[in-house]
Amino acid sequence: MAAPFSLQDRTDHFAYCVQLFGGTTAFARRLRIDERAIRRFITGERPVSDGLLNDTAEALRQLVAEATTAGATLAEMARSQPSDS
Repeated sequence: MAAPFSLQDRTDHFAYCVQLFGGTTAFARRLRIDERAIRRFITGERPVSDGLLNDTAEALRQLVAEATTAGATLAEMARSQPSDS
């Protein structure tokens, strides 16, 4: 069985995930959570709940899907359009 994560581990990894979205403002918009609340979670002023971790995980999966689609579209554009150079 894996060792349990400490509260600090949860806070640190949550903060890392917020940065993957481009920072507090982008993350707050994506999850429709007040930026001040996000900052409180990042600083450890408020504990990161299981629900917030699950919501963040789902939002990351959605971001991956969007990025994958966008990347495929860019690659298709590059293959089908004449080069500007």
